[in-house]
Amino acid sequence: MLDVEAGTQPAVPSPVEALFPNRSDKESVDRFLTQTLTDALERVQAGATNPTIEMDAFKVELAAYDFAEPRSLNEVCGWTIKSLEHGIVQMGNPRYFGLFNPGSNFPAQCADRISGAFNPQLASSSSSPVPVAIEDHVIQQVAKRAGLLVPASGHFATGGSEANATALICALTHLIPEFSELGVRGARGQPVFYTSAECHIAWLKVAHQTGIGRNALRLIKTDGQGRLDIVALEAAIAEDRARGELPVMIVATAGTTGAGRIDPLAACARLAEREHLWFHVDAAWGGAAIASKRLRPLLAGMELADSITIDAHKWFATTMGCAMFITTNNSVLNRAFHSSTSFMAPAAQSLVDPYLNSIQWSRRFIGLRMFLTLSAAGWEGLARHVERAVDLTRYIGDQLIAHGWKVVNDPSLAVLAALPPPHLGDARSLVRKVVASGHAWVAPTTTEGVDVVRICVTNGETTIADANALVNALNGISPG
Repeated sequence: MLDVEAGTQPAVPSPVEALFPNRSDKESVDRFLTQTLTDALERVQAGATNPTIEMDAFKVELAAYDFAEPRSLNEVCGWTIKSLEHGIVQMGNPRYFGLFNPGSNFPAQCADRISGAFNPQLASSSSSPVPVAIEDHVIQQVAKRAGLLVPASGHFATGGSEANATALICALTHLIPEFSELGVRGARGQPVFYTSAECHIAWLKVAHQTGIGRNALRLIKTDGQGRLDIVALEAAIAEDRARGELPVMIVATAGTTGAGRIDPLAACARLAEREHLWFHVDAAWGGAAIASKRLRPLLAGMELADSITIDAHKWFATTMGCAMFITTNNSVLNRAFHSSTSFMAPAAQSLVDPYLNSIQWSRRFIGLRMFLTLSAAGWEGLARHVERAVDLTRYIGDQLIAHGWKVVNDPSLAVLAALPPPHLGDARSLVRKVVASGHAWVAPTTTEGVDVVRICVTNGETTIADANALVNALNGISPG
């Protein structure tokens, strides 16, 4: 038996029983896991934000797992939970005001459990008709909410980098007729694409992965407010054409990592149309604003995009990783990933099949996370979630200003870039001090050439009290 009662030592099952236990044993492990996780996460919310584990001691414990003999699953799960409780930056702590890594919502956690139990293979609708239909339904609903023409095409991806790589592949396929067969050899010039100097630098990796090279990425200067300078963009395109280069795509960011800024989406769309380029909006963070009628006007122009990226595992707070790639150009997406093999259903039967419209082949049912999130909360619930984050961010900004700080950005997407007063020292040193204390977690960044403290409300359970704790920590005021 795998059952574990308080104060007893769990029995070690045979190897076969460990992999495929009976119902009673599974229920016992489920009870143990649920209780142990719940207790640990409650401690996380009240504990330190930074890792507190002693890594040398941990590595000794880890080395003992040589896998020569089986162990009790409860024992190993308990050890793993304990290690994670003390061994990571705690995004589930409401005083984590860091990067775009929210504490995950509960419906998405349930989705992972369901998906893991059934383990559908989402390559095709022939093997997983219901999961493929659910994911396509969510993609259509998100596209509709974003203002895109429907029916759209798209899929769930492992993260924003994969979704953005898909956008560049589509742009190359669209602009280079022979790209599918010849790659960049079929281009009439070196393909290049454009985005802001404040973009997520993963675009360099995307350029590398697609084979056009990192030098193909043009990082356009900003307008002094952290947004892509449309005049500089226009000039760069003209210069590249004059040199015989082949412009293929404009990328506008909706929610930069550094300061949550939004590039001029409508202006970028007009320029892309005039220059016959693919227009992609990287809304990995800010795309969640589509849930809110109050915030949606910030994204005006996104509906004109050829494609968009939204990371559900960011502001929609699903579990990692759950990105969405959506395009209005269905035929290009199909051309980019067309495939035919005898062991799969004929391509003509189902163009929504993920193996026909994405980089991945074998993949998990990750779209269930967004389906359960939307079903449980509705667009109204998600609207309240993102609006609350913005309101809390503005509150923090107001409190810091009252302590002599300077806010250097518009925190409309729940990202605050703040410059500390001179007596508190420079931003990076201050961040190191605050993070080391464990009372709160923030990040340093550089925006428009200035080092600032970056604060982002990512956790749906963060309260005014948590915000005040952050303000106190940043100002060197001892807690309690």
